[in-house]
Amino acid sequence: MDNEENSLTPSEADTTPFRCGYIAIVGRPNVGKSTLMNHLLGQKVSITSRKPQTTRHRILGILSRDAWQMIFVDTPGIHHNAPRAINRYLNQTATTALSGVDHTLMVVDVRHWERDDDLVLQRLQNEKCAVTLIVNKIDKLEDRDELLPRLKALGQRYPFAAMIPISALREEDCHHVEQALVASLPEGEAIFPPDSLTDRSERFLAAEIVREKLMRSLGMELPYAVTVEIETFTEEEGVYHINALIWVERESQKRIVIGKGGAVLKTVGSAARKDMQRLFGAKIYLRLWVKVKEGWSDSERMLQSLGYGGGDRD
Repeated sequence: MDNEENSLTPSEADTTPFRCGYIAIVGRPNVGKSTLMNHLLGQKVSITSRKPQTTRHRILGILSRDAWQMIFVDTPGIHHNAPRAINRYLNQTATTALSGVDHTLMVVDVRHWERDDDLVLQRLQNEKCAVTLIVNKIDKLEDRDELLPRLKALGQRYPFAAMIPISALREEDCHHVEQALVASLPEGEAIFPPDSLTDRSERFLAAEIVREKLMRSLGMELPYAVTVEIETFTEEEGVYHINALIWVERESQKRIVIGKGGAVLKTVGSAARKDMQRLFGAKIYLRLWVKVKEGWSDSERMLQSLGYGGGDRD
């Protein structure tokens, strides 16, 4: 990201009040919320995949400049169909994240409006902060002449503070989002040190990276029965030693995750190790195991033990 346009001269910095605020990023599953936050930060913090409900936790992404600090709150997708405990947890996490923020970005897919989008709007009606509509995936429109009529129709659904069409995947017009948000930040001191990127620990990020590689490697249904727990996370002489447990709900799922001759697990481990090395700036020694914990996704007690609902785990 180019920081020059946001830099201030010493005299300007003395007279310009610092601004800092929380910005929630909400929307139904699979509209590009995490991809947008990663591009705004200029670094990957939230995992992404083409599968809905990839994001399962509230994750802060911190963007600092000379005159301001934006604290983005990435959230799970809000959705109607919540038959299992984990689905209810995802909806609760996303809704709770709206409380106390200074601005909200509602992300939608420009191609179609769904029932879950209406549910997101219903949740926003109870909040007092301004809402900017991020109209994502404009690169998917076959005819760009369709964009203006679609924006006009979207603008009739809610009194949005602004509407910004973008392609988060291709980083098209994402800089307009940052520019539009600066004026909405309240005056106040920075909440996090200027070099902070997220509030999450390296242990949490390691588990998320492994889960991302699993979701990208497996079929459409199995990922929702998979979660990752970091059993040990130690550093010795600049080398991170990480043991990760992959939990599934049935023996048949365990065989799928391991793959023939361990092929799937090897692929996941190799890809996860490379991402961790880039993120942590250290050599990674990663070991993966797969275990069965029947019904974990529909058990409040098991979800708590696996770190759902309890924030970052040590």
